[in-house]
Amino acid sequence: MTTTAPEATQTTTTTAPRRPPFAIGLLVALISAATFGSSGPFAASLLATGWSPGAIVLARVAGAALVLLIPTLLVLRGKWELLRRNAGVVIAYGLVAIAGCQLAFFAAVDRLSVGVALLLEYLAPVLIVGWLWARHGHRPSPLTAIGVALSVIGLALVLDIFAGIKVDLVGVGFGLIAAIGLMTFFLLSSRSGDALPPMALAGGGLVVGALGLGATAALGILPMAATTEPVVLAGYQAPWWFAIAELALVAAALAYVTGIAAARALGAKVASFVGLSEVLFAILFAWLLVAQLPAPIQLIGGVLIVGGVIAVRLGEEGAPGPSPAETGPAGSGDSEYASR
Repeated sequence: MTTTAPEATQTTTTTAPRRPPFAIGLLVALISAATFGSSGPFAASLLATGWSPGAIVLARVAGAALVLLIPTLLVLRGKWELLRRNAGVVIAYGLVAIAGCQLAFFAAVDRLSVGVALLLEYLAPVLIVGWLWARHGHRPSPLTAIGVALSVIGLALVLDIFAGIKVDLVGVGFGLIAAIGLMTFFLLSSRSGDALPPMALAGGGLVVGALGLGATAALGILPMAATTEPVVLAGYQAPWWFAIAELALVAAALAYVTGIAAARALGAKVASFVGLSEVLFAILFAWLLVAQLPAPIQLIGGVLIVGGVIAVRLGEEGAPGPSPAETGPAGSGDSEYASR
């Protein structure tokens, strides 16, 4: 008679995924900010020919969803269970971080000056600091607090919010909703562990966002108007589809994929502050493409934003490890400048 020894008990050790070097994460974050920031001049050129903001956003998001459809399916091949487990995240990402954020931003611009609306939306990094403190006990260090103050002051100067200021309480409410949408973008993007690959999260979220925007358009909530008139960029005429292609390929598809990768590399907090450089890139593109020169006060604001990002980064170095919201499964609308 022979006996079979019981199978040895196997133990599985789960380790948190290692983040890439900070320099690589920073480079990816700057690429994301630059691509998001490129949207302003192209969107403005379409607005000048009679396109409505809603039509631009829908074309941008739907076009990006189509561009990422095949890459997303290839990335997910054999990983459909992972998609099922993250279905709620994809839906929240598409409806809140993409569609909701842009709808709220344009509703804010309808009642506020563009600068004030953008300032409210870009309060997202401050909301993230507060969320991580309240939800996970990550009290901001003194350097982080200094970085927050420098970034907000610098952003106010870059956006020149006091020029033609226009304030409305309902508009402020929409601006804060846009900030929550942008906060959601960074928090959901920074999830790792059992999370979807950046390509899959971006592709799935853009499909959901496009469907959500399409539904609002069908209900008449999002006014639609479009023309086939040529656009003017850098003093030259270009076909209308050239501007739409840039918005879909660069300012949406590439921007969202790199934004997710950057948030996972840097964490939601640092990535959100680096994301403030989007307004600086937007001003640079406006200068190059539509000859809008930045004012000296905007340059000073840019220096303050960079100082704020450095202070937040230094404050994070002495802080405890990243929160569950940034590492585990528990855990950007267009304008004269730019918006996610």
